[in-house]
Amino acid sequence: FILAVQLHNACGVFSAENYGGPSGLFRRPTSCSLPEREPRYLQCTCCWRARVPVAGFETLESTLLSSTTACKEDNRPLDAYYTSEQREVILHLLNTATPSELAGVKLLRGRKSLNIVEYRTKHGPFKTLESLVNVPLLKHKSAVTVFHSILNPVKKERKVKISLAKFIRPEVDRSWLEDAGSIVSVVCGTNKIAWSHVNRGMMVLDWQQVDCPNFFRGTYLASAYLSDVSEVVSLLPSTDFYIIEKPSISVQNTALFPIMAHMRTVEAMLFALLEPRNTPPNSNIPPRVLNMMRTGVGRHFGLMVGESRTSGAQTVRQLMTDSVTQKIPRVNFPPELLLKYRDHFQMGGRREGEELCDALLQAVAFYELLSESSS
Repeated sequence: FILAVQLHNACGVFSAENYGGPSGLFRRPTSCSLPEREPRYLQCTCCWRARVPVAGFETLESTLLSSTTACKEDNRPLDAYYTSEQREVILHLLNTATPSELAGVKLLRGRKSLNIVEYRTKHGPFKTLESLVNVPLLKHKSAVTVFHSILNPVKKERKVKISLAKFIRPEVDRSWLEDAGSIVSVVCGTNKIAWSHVNRGMMVLDWQQVDCPNFFRGTYLASAYLSDVSEVVSLLPSTDFYIIEKPSISVQNTALFPIMAHMRTVEAMLFALLEPRNTPPNSNIPPRVLNMMRTGVGRHFGLMVGESRTSGAQTVRQLMTDSVTQKIPRVNFPPELLLKYRDHFQMGGRREGEELCDALLQAVAFYELLSESSS
């Protein structure tokens, strides 16, 4: 402060005339050629529209008082700030969009999109924009952001081929995958093969596993392997695509080479037995049997620890619980499957049912990753 006084005295501007009175401390000196400051503004937190100038300190209090009065008098509903055409566009989306479509709107990811669907199911379609603030987790400020996002959507361009190639081999045009009515997800273990038949509506149609007694026995006879794999193929339901898990065992790990050879043998037999033999070689029909990377499914569900994948039993149990407790579950299970597997995936002890878990999680990840790459 002393240094500031000395500098002002040197400029000849520190005097009682220039700084007389309590409010004079904020007045610009008349004898000093200081640069003009740009006016800055405060914004009212009531309506977020009124701008209050900061420059005039001596009139700041009166300005704030007048602004607050104006805010309190402005009780117009949200509908008053939009044209009839804009209101129609906003209400149409809020009343017809699915949870996944609502999640594409800013601020509506997660629970908010589900709250909107639950509210309109219970109370009927939204008739006014103001009624959106009755939805849990949505207030006036967030509602305005939602309306702006609906009226001014941001299109995000993604390289679909690159994203699909991350988890599906061989690469298939996205349109074929989107038109698929259902898929069968197949996972091979050391002594069994499991599969899950899931349709596009995320309904589990079939979910089971079969023991393969000839796996890892004797001299690994090809005829014995073929017998077990052929029996499984005869039980698999008809579908648009068969998704076979691609193991993530490294060829450099010599200790696991017998397991890798076993997995690759079963995988090759499944491809040979499930792929139609009468398909012309130069046709535009995509392959019926596809590989899905095991690590890609693990990362989708957060099951990866470094380069290793942990058990998905807890995730599957949560999916089964949500199918009963949630109005819009991630996956739908028929009652007979819930009853059959309700005590099947227990933590601790021997890890039974891992192939069943992996088959289901692979099917769910397929649809969810496909949906993400399409948005």
